[in-house]
Amino acid sequence: MILVINELQNNIGDNIMDNLDMKILSKLLNNCRESDRQIGKELGISGGAVRVRIKKMEEKGVIEKFFIKVEPPILGNGILYFVVSGENIQEILEQVSLVGEPFLVVPCVGGITVCSIVIKEDLEQKIELAKKLMKDIRVLSIFEAENPGFNSNLTKTDLEILGELIKDPRQKSEQLAKKTDLSTKTITRCLEKLHDNDGIQFTLIYDPTKIEEFIPHAVLTWINGDLKETLENLNNNFSESYLQIPFIAKNQIVLFMYSNSIFKMDELTQKVRTIKNVKSTDLFIPKKILFYTNWIQRAIKESKKSPKLHLTYQTN
Repeated sequence: MILVINELQNNIGDNIMDNLDMKILSKLLNNCRESDRQIGKELGISGGAVRVRIKKMEEKGVIEKFFIKVEPPILGNGILYFVVSGENIQEILEQVSLVGEPFLVVPCVGGITVCSIVIKEDLEQKIELAKKLMKDIRVLSIFEAENPGFNSNLTKTDLEILGELIKDPRQKSEQLAKKTDLSTKTITRCLEKLHDNDGIQFTLIYDPTKIEEFIPHAVLTWINGDLKETLENLNNNFSESYLQIPFIAKNQIVLFMYSNSIFKMDELTQKVRTIKNVKSTDLFIPKKILFYTNWIQRAIKESKKSPKLHLTYQTN
């Protein structure tokens, strides 16, 4: 009891984020439905201390909102990533909307913005279309980021629950059961199914500029060789610096990391380049992270019209 009280007192009013805060943030980024008690057990502190630290991060604006990230192929869509020169979000949105629906926009240090769009079909044609239409912004790179391993076999019941989770991914099973008029057993079974799907992530959106003591950054690696072997090597060497689990797409692996200085960040990036099968790397330091969900609501609405109970999606 004394230990718990001390933990709470030590963190109340403390506005400086430490490594323990970053580990809690990391846990929530990888699974925001994980309980405070379970996170505390894994980190060696009480659930109450975890709760206080989460509240502190919310009040400081580090945690902006809890979020469920759904990869577009799960709902039968393709996705294109763009790296463009410029940071005018409104202008970028207007340009990418000429080709598809916005999915992600991340302005980065150095005047570079990483963004992605959701498209329904003809990926290769859309890439060529984007090159022709997006004349007002300088496109540095375009690449497809489709993971063929995603399981997209969802039911209408899954979609019903997914639609509620978009509003608040941390809702309890009892709350979801009441809102969907489904049994808690059905809700629990569906949640387990969604958790096991690599294309669905219970996460959160954070503000990188509010993490003053650490530098969140992403290292985009281009792989020439065995993807699985490379990922294992990367995990063995850098997992202690991970902020989120890596994202894999075709011949790319994106490492989401954090460092306590620009020198440590540079050192980590240089070490990533030495890993076997890593052909090249690009470093991105985000200033803002924006996700858009209109495409999910549209896709769910369209899918509910299907006469089938099980909805298996395919993308071209």
